[in-house]
Amino acid sequence: MTKHFTRTVRGTGPGLLLAHGGGGGVAANFGALIDDLAGTHTVVGVDYPGSGDTPRSATPLTLDRLADELVAAADAAGLARFAVLGYSLGTAVAVRTATRHPDRVTGLVLTAGFAHPNNRMRLAVDVWRALLEADRTLLARFLTLVATGERHLEARTPDELSDAVTALAEFIPAGSPEQVDLVDSVDTRAELPGIRVPTQVIAATLDLLAPPALSRELAGAIPGARLVEIDAGHLVGEEAPVEWLAAIRSFLPSVAA
Repeated sequence: MTKHFTRTVRGTGPGLLLAHGGGGGVAANFGALIDDLAGTHTVVGVDYPGSGDTPRSATPLTLDRLADELVAAADAAGLARFAVLGYSLGTAVAVRTATRHPDRVTGLVLTAGFAHPNNRMRLAVDVWRALLEADRTLLARFLTLVATGERHLEARTPDELSDAVTALAEFIPAGSPEQVDLVDSVDTRAELPGIRVPTQVIAATLDLLAPPALSRELAGAIPGARLVEIDAGHLVGEEAPVEWLAAIRSFLPSVAA
């Protein structure tokens, strides 16, 4: 079992934890948002096993384990309370953090997320898992197809598209098999009605990987949750970083620790 996850700690101010997506990483999924958010918050994130510099896990991943590691990173940064910004799989990690450590969490921002995979998402995960073992370049093509919004995808030249696929194939984290297995097993539906902190759910309306209906389901099941929709595919940080940051920024003042 991995004993230490690689941590990102930036800035000062109220705590904000970052929970990244499956097959991603803190830097890859949140990118330039980290610099901006660190201007007003103590931003803390961990790379899951097999992402970033965190060693790959020899055992299956669980939401409990990822949530506890995220809170341990907050402890190490001196944060007693914090909001949690989750992306994709990270939304389930954020929800579990709130239900497992309810006295610590002040609010949730859940982006391009899901409480459980629907049939479309399960099919995508099945292909993702199979291509991890067979052909990383073909996997990169598949993920580009399902994770990129149509407008952003069609705006690329053939050379830009080829370069993006090559870069993604080279990036795919070693821990993707375990992370994808966790995506497939997520089911936080029973936890959602018990969440008692302010929550903002951000749906990506062009998302074919985690369809926006899944974000709407999250918002509908969490008491008092606010739903915001952004015209982007699953890669919200790449396709609509200004809109994503604005949505986060509009919400954070209401949940400052």
